[in-house]
Amino acid sequence: MSIMGTRVVRTEDPLFLSRGATYTDDLIDERLTGALHLTLVRSPLAHAAVTAVGVDEARSAPGVVDVVTGADVDLAPPLLFGGANKAMRRPWLATDRVRFVGEPVAAVLTEESYQGQDAADLVEVDYDPLPALIDLKESLAGENLLFPEAGTNVAVAFDKDPLDDAMFDGCEVVVTREIVNQRLAAASLETRAAAAVWGEDGRLTLWCSTQNAQSTRDEVAGWLGVDAAQVHVITPDVGGGFGAKIGADPEFALAAWLAKRTGRPVRWSETRSENMTGMVQGRAQVQTVTIGGSRDGDVQAYRLDVLADAGAYPRLGSFLPYFTRMMATGVYEIPKVASRARSVVTTTTSTGAYRGAGRPEATAAIERAMDLFAAEIGMDPVEVRRRNLVPADAFPYKTPGGATYDTGEYAQALDKVLAAADYPALRAEQAARRERGDAVQLGIGVSVFVEITGGGAFSEDASVEVHPDGTVTVLTGTSPHGQGHATAWAMLASEHLGIDIGRITVTHGDTDLIPRGAGTMGSRSLQTGGVAVYQAAGELVELAKQRAADLLEADVDDLEVADGAVTVRGTDRGVTLAQLAERERLQVDSTFDSGAPSFPFGAHVAVVEVDVESGKAVVDRIVTVDDAGPVLNPLLCEGQRHGGIAQGISQALLEEVVYDADGNPLTATFADYAFPSAAELPSFTLVDMATPTHLNPIGAKGIGEAGTIGATPAVQSAVVDAVSHLGVRHIDMPTSPLRIWEAINAAAQSDSDARISAGSQA
Repeated sequence: MSIMGTRVVRTEDPLFLSRGATYTDDLIDERLTGALHLTLVRSPLAHAAVTAVGVDEARSAPGVVDVVTGADVDLAPPLLFGGANKAMRRPWLATDRVRFVGEPVAAVLTEESYQGQDAADLVEVDYDPLPALIDLKESLAGENLLFPEAGTNVAVAFDKDPLDDAMFDGCEVVVTREIVNQRLAAASLETRAAAAVWGEDGRLTLWCSTQNAQSTRDEVAGWLGVDAAQVHVITPDVGGGFGAKIGADPEFALAAWLAKRTGRPVRWSETRSENMTGMVQGRAQVQTVTIGGSRDGDVQAYRLDVLADAGAYPRLGSFLPYFTRMMATGVYEIPKVASRARSVVTTTTSTGAYRGAGRPEATAAIERAMDLFAAEIGMDPVEVRRRNLVPADAFPYKTPGGATYDTGEYAQALDKVLAAADYPALRAEQAARRERGDAVQLGIGVSVFVEITGGGAFSEDASVEVHPDGTVTVLTGTSPHGQGHATAWAMLASEHLGIDIGRITVTHGDTDLIPRGAGTMGSRSLQTGGVAVYQAAGELVELAKQRAADLLEADVDDLEVADGAVTVRGTDRGVTLAQLAERERLQVDSTFDSGAPSFPFGAHVAVVEVDVESGKAVVDRIVTVDDAGPVLNPLLCEGQRHGGIAQGISQALLEEVVYDADGNPLTATFADYAFPSAAELPSFTLVDMATPTHLNPIGAKGIGEAGTIGATPAVQSAVVDAVSHLGVRHIDMPTSPLRIWEAINAAAQSDSDARISAGSQA
């Protein structure tokens, strides 16, 4: 019986729930005995010239072993994203200029961690303030340059030529709107941390909280100017990442360099406030959407112009508009499409990947555009969507953005979610409340989405070994931080080997044991890393059958593997895999390469109640179809869907990283950043649907980001829909009570002004 679709409880959880996780800051390792503790002196200003750094008083503070400034560091400043403007390098410690609040200026090393901040407070830095740069359009104008030597604030540009309005010729209706996809903090459970020690053999051992040990090894080695073989990266338990922990952070290499300088191990762990200003943040796009078509609902042209915030030093976030452009048309078949994107630097925290990484931004734009178009022509937004969906017989479907969608049943997903939500009943309830003039109005938001998963990292490695005691070790290049790989990969190995998952150990995140791997991000794990494990276990079975054939004097074709043994079909003659392993090592390395990404899809219906007197919005229900192909473990799949939906709702209603005009972060703690709890979220109704891909043998696509991509525009649309009868067409996220209240009152004022104008003309 196939293990696919089996609801297996996570094997990771008993240890997490009893002893607790072992994060980087919790490590006890003899190699870290006598480690120094790193505290960073951070800039309190968003933009300033650094005129002097005084460290004498700090050096004499209790427990201080060393105080280091930028002038002491002999490493070349890194370009944190290779495709960015080459002048936009980040210094290890600021020397001439700081460009965001929280930028490291000096490093303090102390015997005990509690001594670090007291000593850091004694470092005297003289700043000459410079104008902050927060507004993206101001940055694009280039009058205030963050990197004068670059001559521009544009970090990365995709099709920077002016856009041509001629594409909308012939459209009966054209709607344009600027919308904001706000900046978000990843806010992972565990903040960033690292521990570094150099061995007598000259090799660096680096423990760190990252989503990919192998790329971290390569980046850190490059920054330090050593061969990658000289760096051994180990990831202990990782408390979440959501994309913000992809690869290495400069602080990892700095800790390693300081360990080399002092000849002692160095440990670093940031506070939550440091994390909220230091770890890369997500989204941060201003989008201008223009959509045109006929009054009977056919969309004929769509244009997306993206201005993205790279933050002070361009990182992966500056590249993500590439995915936004690629996925611009979403699930819709639109004849004429154009897009442009530019990433600019600002005096803020750098941006990176955040759950969905460029794809949620694309979905939010096109779904908002479809709603605006539907409102303009007076058509139900569901019907506008239905008329323009890519038909099921069009796959594989090549999009104007250059993507090739593997499979899709978009209309079916929409029909399923509408039926589960009882869409006609919701509209009837909405009409009744409007007729009565209720203070609490009902809003219904619908989104249909497609996303790219596994993009850019199609290949993954795995190793499966059966030991003489009957246990199994799986080595994987993926790197879990909450996804449940220990359970899922054991299930996949067990499927072929017939060995109980309790006897299968999954090991990851050690570059000496697993030198190759692409980590976990972009919803890639099951369709690459999981399939690699599945493939390796299958190959091990074939190897075992070949060896058993000689031992049992039988033909390979007459052998079968079940319950951890190779037997001659129809007889009791056999040999266990453990016995074969005792005779000769029984192990297989395998690489799986899908050759292309997959494109999961789905549809969401959000039901929101809005108090029109206070502006408060509450999500009453959310019903979702998230089709990621056949499901391996429903428990893990539902957990991923729940987490994604929660983050999608949270962006629509609550979360936003805010800076004032001087570049000061106003949301640097959880007291200020609207982080959701269970109290802000409804129960979720999950509707099943599975459309397999042909790109891997189990037909699986990615599920980790789907909920986030679909939920955000559905909830935003629902909020706008709840007050649309009052004349509101759009509310930017987060749709806070204040923004909703202001939109209602602005619409009322506009209506009043129109009546006065009409009366005066009469």
